[in-house]
Amino acid sequence: MPLARWADRQIKAMADAHASPALAALDGATLMGERGANYRISGSISPGLGGSHLMPTRDGGWFALTLIREIDRELLPALFGSADIDVHDWNAIAAAVLRHDCNDLVARGRALGLPVASADEAPVSSPIEVMHRGEQRERPAGHRPLVIDMSAIWAGPLAGHLLWQAGMEVVKVESRSRPDLIRRDDPATFARINQGKASLLVDFASESEKAALVALIRRADVVIESSRPRALRHLGIDAEALVREVPGLVWLSVTGHGASGEAANWVGIGNDCGVAGGLSRAMADVSGEIGYVGDAIADPLTGITAAHEGLAAYRRGFAQRIGLSMSAITALALAQERDHDRTAIDAELGAWGAATGCPFPLVRPRMLQAPVRPLGADTVRYLDAFAQC
Repeated sequence: MPLARWADRQIKAMADAHASPALAALDGATLMGERGANYRISGSISPGLGGSHLMPTRDGGWFALTLIREIDRELLPALFGSADIDVHDWNAIAAAVLRHDCNDLVARGRALGLPVASADEAPVSSPIEVMHRGEQRERPAGHRPLVIDMSAIWAGPLAGHLLWQAGMEVVKVESRSRPDLIRRDDPATFARINQGKASLLVDFASESEKAALVALIRRADVVIESSRPRALRHLGIDAEALVREVPGLVWLSVTGHGASGEAANWVGIGNDCGVAGGLSRAMADVSGEIGYVGDAIADPLTGITAAHEGLAAYRRGFAQRIGLSMSAITALALAQERDHDRTAIDAELGAWGAATGCPFPLVRPRMLQAPVRPLGADTVRYLDAFAQC
């Protein structure tokens, strides 16, 4: 899989820096490919459930649109300026895309909160941005770091999984009204990247439960979240204030396109962020075929990067909030891999573009090393204890 060698180098560097045998036993190809063990390379339709399509536009561009939530389909009439479109028919959607210019669709889609991208855009944010800083914390010998993982889907939970592999205590927090989507849709992947984590279920409409969660965060070492700024405020959580007030707190904000400025409000999911990061255009340049590269490839690239940055920041001891852009991390990985071995990455992209219809590279999914806790099984144990502190 293209960029698997880049991912492997990041994992090995992380394992070496933190003397972690568990991390050293992992490899990039497995983390990027185990979810797609039974997938086929499907060109302009994303692998797996096919929730993302890459479609030509009127001006010769290529527009990526991801539809995995029913609420997103309800926005399509506004995206195309037509109430008549059949929002469940991808052929009708492709025909509507062909009547518009690519940049117009991307701008309108992002304003509506849809996960969209152009194959010819450049990321507007830094891949990794230190947004806020706080004070240093001295930790006693033998201290086991506590990680609060409020993220969902793949990138953030993978980062939490890698921190767990490094020996940290990880607590997964899910909303009572919106549990992690892949718990239901992809239980095997959910199990692999959430094994060993405690499970908390929080009612974010309850002021007392939110206050208990914030009290828990104040005693944590690392926080992982993947919410847009407005959503985080709605949850009653002020990341900037917590980083400034809690010494040593490392806050990882996983985003589609950036954690600050206008891009912080753009929605991005692994497949369309891979397109926005330039992978589809890079593949077309060497193979003549445009399509999706890998399986939601921006997710594992970002999860690995987030864990690497989180571990390094934890070891330095200073509080900081780190923003991670999935599209920009994809572009960074591509650029670094080209610098490392341009011939090899071009050959991999060319082979991927020529392999539509073929199975994904064979990767043996990892066996579980720890149980997956039932949803909400640890809520009382954690929230009650910290609410009383």
